[in-house]
Amino acid sequence: MNLDLTITDLVRDLMLTVVILAAPALLVALVVGLLVSLFQALTSVQEQTMALVPKMIAVMLVALLLLAPALTILKDYTDRILSQLVEFGLS
Repeated sequence: MNLDLTITDLVRDLMLTVVILAAPALLVALVVGLLVSLFQALTSVQEQTMALVPKMIAVMLVALLLLAPALTILKDYTDRILSQLVEFGLS
């Protein structure tokens, strides 16, 4: 098996796993930030904590809700990486 192709596949798999794990929290932070900014623009309230606290709470809730699926995805990724150690001669 070609070593370059395998390393490229591993890096691609890593990037895809990172995107899958980070996307929900980032999207929620984006939507909540947009809504809070719109509210601040409409009401002329420019409180800094009003922009930060709702995003922090929303991201924490999403992280807690998606913790079990995220751990399953990480476990599957780790299993795939460890199963390929034999191909690299590291076991």
